[in-house]
Amino acid sequence: MFPHAHVLPLISFTPNPILLQLGPISIGWYGVGYVVGLAVMLTIAQYELARRGYNPNHIWNALLLVGALALIGGRLYHVIDQWGPIYSQDPIRAILPPYAGLGLYGGVAGAILGIFIYTRWKKIPLPLGLDVVVAGTLFAQGIARWGNFFNQELYGPPTDLPWAIAIDCAHRVAEWPCALYPEATTGFHPLFLYESILDITGGFIALFISRRYLYRLQLGDLAAFWMIWYGGTRSILETFRSGWNWTLGGIATAQIIGIALVLLGIVILIYNHPRGKPPYPYLPPWKPERERDAALALAAAGGGTVALAGAGTDSDDDADDEYEDDGDDWEDDEDDGDEDELTDEPTEAVKEPPEDS
Repeated sequence: MFPHAHVLPLISFTPNPILLQLGPISIGWYGVGYVVGLAVMLTIAQYELARRGYNPNHIWNALLLVGALALIGGRLYHVIDQWGPIYSQDPIRAILPPYAGLGLYGGVAGAILGIFIYTRWKKIPLPLGLDVVVAGTLFAQGIARWGNFFNQELYGPPTDLPWAIAIDCAHRVAEWPCALYPEATTGFHPLFLYESILDITGGFIALFISRRYLYRLQLGDLAAFWMIWYGGTRSILETFRSGWNWTLGGIATAQIIGIALVLLGIVILIYNHPRGKPPYPYLPPWKPERERDAALALAAAGGGTVALAGAGTDSDDDADDEYEDDGDDWEDDEDDGDEDELTDEPTEAVKEPPEDS
């Protein structure tokens, strides 16, 4: 199907995966990509949460729990995926450092579990918690994918396209040996680049929808968008790959998960938007002055010295709940008298969208 390639790829060098070596400690580009992506995601998520009326400190307070479960889930997915060629021969490597492999779908599953635990604790709607991280997550995925370039991973079949990349012999899958496809003259599809571009594009779309049409959205709409966008992206790009280790019925597991996500996202959007259903009544954007004024009002009313309410403090648990879970994670109870857990007095829901720059 693919003739012996005799075209020079545009990116003809193979990168060093190590950015900095300090004695026995090495700092890899892969890890740097994850750190930068995480920083971008956290920054965007804070703004998104504040625009929905919640203290952005919730993002930082949830980070340890969500991050730990995401790492566990990502590592577990990778170990299952690579069990045959790597870990079946030496199982102890699965739990000992360095933890070089993480599976994205496993990481997402772990993060969702962490968000579920935190939002239940703080009585925040789970779909809202998922929505606020969608745009930042897509940007983070797009940034982190460049770690695959430095590790010479996530590439497709040989191609003569001008943006083809070189892959050295040690990182070739069995289907493309250097004996038939010489390193110096063979380029491969940079699947990491395709996914990076699509992820970042999806992030901008999600951010645009959130900023422009927030007051037309139901809870979970942006989470459904991520399922459709990323699930579709991954399902298509998996058709370029070969040599999968984890398959079901001969189909790559990642592709099956991607298709399932697309279908689930469509179902959620249909469920969220029956004819005549009013938009979700989002809270006014969060402002620190609101918490300060509420604390001062309580003190003036005889409460004595009152600490300013903030996410992650005991005052959260004592505040009136803005969300009661009635078993339906995808629709909030619109009859709650108090919509804001960050103040001790009710806040009127926004009925008309303000001008949003």
